Amino acid sequence: MTTTPGAGLGAMIRTWRDRLPPSAAALPVGRARRASGLRREELAELAGVSVDYVVRLEQGRATAPSAQVVAALARVLQLTVAERDHLYRLAHLVPPADGAVSDHVPRGVQRVLTRLGDVAVAVFAADWRLIWWNRAWAALLGDPSPAPPRLRNFARDRFPVNADPARLALWPVTERDSAATDAAVVSDLRRATGRFPGDARLAGLISELNAGNERFAALWTQGVVAAHREDHKTIAHPSVGPVTVDCDVLTDGDSDCKIVIMSAVPGSADETRLRLATVTGPPAPRCEPLPDR
Repeated sequence: MTTTPGAGLGAMIRTWRDRLPPSAAALPVGRARRASGLRREELAELAGVSVDYVVRLEQGRATAPSAQVVAALARVLQLTVAERDHLYRLAHLVPPADGAVSDHVPRGVQRVLTRLGDVAVAVFAADWRLIWWNRAWAALLGDPSPAPPRLRNFARDRFPVNADPARLALWPVTERDSAATDAAVVSDLRRATGRFPGDARLAGLISELNAGNERFAALWTQGVVAAHREDHKTIAHPSVGPVTVDCDVLTDGDSDCKIVIMSAVPGSADETRLRLATVTGPPAPRCEPLPDR
């Protein structure tokens, strides 16, 4: 069986890596840089794999990456949906099905997010699983990367089961109206069930929270359907003190990904503390590998 030259898994990864300028991935561009696209080391770091594994993929010595690795590569390389699906097939995997909760961040969205600078921003899937965040987000709330991917979920943090600790905020966060935030998250999850009625991950999350958290179960029975759009939060940052931010939630229409942006009032003391937190907060990766479904 023959393969069209330049069309195999390794060749396509190299092609997509070479076409992506480092600035698109929020990486510095040094004068001594020879590569016009991403270096292998940069792709490996952003995708959460070893450099040796990237080399073996590109050289054709590794031909069966896991779905998690393929998803991470697709995200870092900022592939379109069609390109992402092609990458899955080259890896002998079935692309994510239509009608399922997507963990793919569209290329245009990624491009915009990398230009937001010091604004704290993260992307959540339709079931509120965290799938991308920037350094400012980790500096403001704490680095979520040590938590297992399936537990990086805002709904799980709001409605813990078996006294599970919060995974997405490492220090206390208060809202202007905590009860309204709880209700908004539950009603947003119910809305997601209409968009993705056959998604097993979403159904499993709701079943688990219904069985393990009385507050969630009570709100779920109310049957409210709505989208969570905005909030007002104060983060008790251990280095810079309390930071009050506006929290706005934008939604990508196709995948229902939620882009959460935290910003302070321009010229305020909170804006100063937010900027200071970005400098003094814990280091964090610019991107995190997408989780397995």
